[in-house]
Amino acid sequence: MAKALNAGMRAALERDDKVLLMGEDIGDLGGVYRITEGLKKDFGASRVVDTPLGEAGIVGTAIGLAMRGYRPICEIQFDGFVFPAFNQITTQLAKLRTRTEGRLSAPVIIRIPYGGGIGSIEHHSESPEAYFAHTPGLRVISPSTPHDAYWMIQQVAQGADPVIFLEPKRRYWLKGEVDTHRPTPDPYRAQIVREGTDATVVAYGPLVPVALAAADAAAEDGHRLEVIDLRSISPLDADTIENSVRRTGRLVVAHEAPTFGGIGGEIAARLTERCFYSLEAPVLRVGGFHLPYPPARVEEHYLPDIDRILDAVDRALAY
Repeated sequence: MAKALNAGMRAALERDDKVLLMGEDIGDLGGVYRITEGLKKDFGASRVVDTPLGEAGIVGTAIGLAMRGYRPICEIQFDGFVFPAFNQITTQLAKLRTRTEGRLSAPVIIRIPYGGGIGSIEHHSESPEAYFAHTPGLRVISPSTPHDAYWMIQQVAQGADPVIFLEPKRRYWLKGEVDTHRPTPDPYRAQIVREGTDATVVAYGPLVPVALAAADAAAEDGHRLEVIDLRSISPLDADTIENSVRRTGRLVVAHEAPTFGGIGGEIAARLTERCFYSLEAPVLRVGGFHLPYPPARVEEHYLPDIDRILDAVDRALAY
């Protein structure tokens, strides 16, 4: 996925000379995870910009550039470092288009490596997607495969809206085929990545491989789980989930972020409204616990795993 993101941004830079990259240590170093490695050498310091260590300044500058016709792609080094720029993102970037009655757009992409599973320290393993999904005016997406990562970064780089582009950092080394001639579908649409009949499992970003592994394990017990990769957190593609739930009658939503106040609650409420008479069991949520992200040595107890997803499936099937 890391190389796919690099290649996707390279294609975006080549396609449009108004696209530029900004972030701390993204130039000579290539970023903490080396996602932008080699791009400064090929496109120059005016298109791949090493910024000062100040996230509010990075996003504020990007907003100004966007107002003058540029398409900045900003990198936030770690998920927990985005909060110094929270005001710029939620009160300025998200509202610029509405505030100017459409006269100005803000095509700023903010890349955020997010989630745990890498044995890191505090502020390096968080899942802040609910904050941004709750903010009107922002689009929030998260690829789970190298193919999606390659295409989705290019697709949003051509749009007119600000996008929070969440990259599951523990999947940076995930390998998969990338078809550079077959674009991925609309990045704001969910995809069924495994068909099933007994229950629907919805996940996004880092938990999609876990959900697929849970489906493999459930198949050994004779249960066919349908797995949906949400891909877009906001806007939410409720139609794809609804069509699946009307077939399976059961829904489990899984994400790394704390269950309390998480995206799973919005999905559960919306699908209960839409599919009340099709549901054979309550919509169940699987997520992190309602506490600060724990030290690395115990993070495996915090992160949702195959067993916790299967436990929720078993509870749903027991109704």
